Amino acid sequence: MPDFIFGSSIKMRVHVLLYDTGKESEGIHSLELSGKVVVLMFENSDDAERYSGLLEAQDFPTPTVEAMDRKEIEAFCTEAGYEARFVESGFVPATDEDRLLLSPPVRNKDVSSWNDEDVNKNSSGETKTDSVSTDLDDIRKRLEGLL
Repeated sequence: MPDFIFGSSIKMRVHVLLYDTGKESEGIHSLELSGKVVVLMFENSDDAERYSGLLEAQDFPTPTVEAMDRKEIEAFCTEAGYEARFVESGFVPATDEDRLLLSPPVRNKDVSSWNDEDVNKNSSGETKTDSVSTDLDDIRKRLEGLL
């Protein structure tokens, strides 16, 4: 049989979410689940695009969906101490944590302002993120309803 069918030269492409693609500040989208940093690898580009749209709806910077070799992403994650999670086409979540593989958490951390968290508090001591979380919940529910 030809090497391209059964050999090690087969590359499985996955879709990941990248920020600032091609720039020095390029980064990959990740989640914190059960104390681990998780990078999502989508089998289907439409699933990755939908996830990107949900992030955008939450006023998170819009990532670019990029197709990459699965082994390269897994190697990157291992080296960085991250966990790579494969989200196959037709994935159906069984737990609340699994749901985060299809829909981002309601509250996201903006890595550019981690040190500025105290600046984002209003006069009642509540963060700005808290004051808009109800609106984001409504948007998220409407977007999930479209699925």
